[in-house]
Amino acid sequence: MASPSYTLIRDALVLLPGRTQAEAVDLLLEGDTIREIGPRGMSAPEGAEIVAAAGKLVHAGLVNAHTHAHGALAKAMGDRWSLELLLAAGPWISGNRSFEDKYLSAALNGAEMVLKGTTACYDLFFEVPAPTVEGMGAIARAYQDVGMRATIAPMVADRTLYEAIPGLYDSLPEPLRAEVDRFRLQPYAQTLQGFEDFVRTARIDGERLKVALAPTIPHHCSDAFLGACRDCARRHGLGLHSHVSESKVQALTGIKRYGRTLTAHLDELGLLGPDFTVAHGVWLDGEDMRILGGHGASVAHNPASNMRLGSGLADVRAMLDAGVNVAIGTDGSNSGDNQNMYEATKLASFVSKVRGPDVGSWLTTPEALHAATEGGARALGFEGRIGRIATGYKADLVFVDLGHINWVPHNRTVNQIVHVEDGTAVRDVMIGGRFVVRDGRLLTLDMARLASQAEAARARLEAANAPMKQLAERLQQAVASFCIGLSHEPYRVERYGAPLA
Repeated sequence: MASPSYTLIRDALVLLPGRTQAEAVDLLLEGDTIREIGPRGMSAPEGAEIVAAAGKLVHAGLVNAHTHAHGALAKAMGDRWSLELLLAAGPWISGNRSFEDKYLSAALNGAEMVLKGTTACYDLFFEVPAPTVEGMGAIARAYQDVGMRATIAPMVADRTLYEAIPGLYDSLPEPLRAEVDRFRLQPYAQTLQGFEDFVRTARIDGERLKVALAPTIPHHCSDAFLGACRDCARRHGLGLHSHVSESKVQALTGIKRYGRTLTAHLDELGLLGPDFTVAHGVWLDGEDMRILGGHGASVAHNPASNMRLGSGLADVRAMLDAGVNVAIGTDGSNSGDNQNMYEATKLASFVSKVRGPDVGSWLTTPEALHAATEGGARALGFEGRIGRIATGYKADLVFVDLGHINWVPHNRTVNQIVHVEDGTAVRDVMIGGRFVVRDGRLLTLDMARLASQAEAARARLEAANAPMKQLAERLQQAVASFCIGLSHEPYRVERYGAPLA
């Protein structure tokens, strides 16, 4: 019988759980798992592969708790977009995708993440008009080919943006109403069928890949659909993930449509639990946070996207105080513009500091890094397996060059990971004991080929979606005018960075 494969990582500085400064230790891996953490020079089993890591800092792989695979091919396509304007532009920036395009976009998404130190993600991807076995398979295959862990969750809805926000459809000029009528979605039973078929037939290993379900925004789903999503998730033991109170428009819509907050409505419908993740949660109020904390739910905090789309500054300290598990995400590259978890973690720290002068309420760098690792692992359903360097955990490790300018001098490890590192010092990335990035180069996919395919897809989709671009431009003023007006209505909490004029 062949002996287990061992790898010994020698002479690195390693950031261990609960420490703020990296320590000089060696790591012994058995297959994909960390088996021993010992002093430098510890003995290696016979035949062990030796990884010389002098001059490197090793930290746990970052975990992106909220991204969108379809966003990679729509990177930087818009500027002054609110959330609602981004949604209105969806048929333009994400339309006419083939299964090959869906694979390509997810592969690009994953490649950027691992090159920048992220080893696992929660991906809410979008298919029009509904998830398909082939489309979900393409997304799963892309992450498998990159070599990273992922929880993939198709976004589903049975109401369009124009049906979901009370008064928006009626505010549109008649010609635009006729245009958006073409976007009406099919009955929800049909929408869930492709997802159910995939869950029943796909071979999901659970170690690298998980499946979840994302009723995209609560009020974009009828109550019957939300109940069906709840039942589907419970039946298959899956997580649920939804954009809840991301913008003030969403928060106000909850009150107008349900007479209560979106969180309270989801609670009434029985969707909340430890497997539920709120995306963004910018406009959650104190009671919302208490409800989520009581259920053991998570919030995926996306500070870059929240500012990019003008949604506001989330109160993460209050979430933590309420017992909410806080994770960090980049959002999609169509709204957050990149997949850099170092940047997202830094912004999470900084956002907490501009909310007010009470330094005691600001996030500490250890809290921010915990959210970007173990908080994310819990949201993805990988709690206890990834997110820290400890015996029994998977060997998902990032090797940072201590000779890089970001680390000269090396003062306080956690502070520098959160406030200084930007991904440029990442040299190697290991996932499950296997290198997927070495010397700054992705080993699992041909990046030159991906780049060529992406440029070809961009040109083809630009031509195919030109009519949708024209429609998005015609809708922009009408949607912006209505939503700006709605946003001036009072709400029970304030999350903007400055008072409204």
